[in-house]
Amino acid sequence: MPPRSPAAAKAAKPPAVAKAVKPPAAAVDPATAVVRLKITLDEVTPAVVRRVEVPLALTLDRLHLLIQAAMGWDDDHLYGFRVKVRGGAMFGVPDPDWDDIGDVAKTTVRTLLDAANGKRIVYTYDFGDDWHHAIVAGKPTAPKADIAYPRLVEAVGRCPPEDCGGPWGYMEMCAVLADASHPRHGDMVEWMGEDFDPLTFDPAVRIAAVAALAKGWSRKRRAPRSK
Repeated sequence: MPPRSPAAAKAAKPPAVAKAVKPPAAAVDPATAVVRLKITLDEVTPAVVRRVEVPLALTLDRLHLLIQAAMGWDDDHLYGFRVKVRGGAMFGVPDPDWDDIGDVAKTTVRTLLDAANGKRIVYTYDFGDDWHHAIVAGKPTAPKADIAYPRLVEAVGRCPPEDCGGPWGYMEMCAVLADASHPRHGDMVEWMGEDFDPLTFDPAVRIAAVAALAKGWSRKRRAPRSK
């Protein structure tokens, strides 16, 4: 059989199939969008990390309550949100002695993220012990109809006890508890209890605490029925 000419070979090739073009992603409505936040307690080992999904419209006073529930704090101290950019921004409970603090009750997560513009956000709890929590945000997405927000999607590590001296004091406390020969071991066990173990942690307790917040806030959002 004689070889085909280049023209004939080209004509015999099947037609190219056009590649499917993905439609552009639908814009996310910031009024209803949710965002995943990774919250890491600084300077503590074992690591204490929480991942939560929250509405962009959530106010910072509620984000504070959410972090408290997700971490396991007792909400016994003052707190604030700080944006690590030049000129910074601080959000907290209004104080007549501080004019440059944004009101957490009037500031949303969206405003906080806009102020940070991708830079580090720090939530500080207890200005004596100085528990600093680094907050990193993902991309906003549309909420799922069958999920109540906010919600805790991942929890790693046990939260330190209140009033133990901050990260340095907590690490010292863990070292004393782990060393039965330490002269303060007995006193520390009496204070913390024999069952305290920084490596033992049940995420279900924290998940339930956050779910209870979401349920309560959802009820408050519902408009009262007309009589």
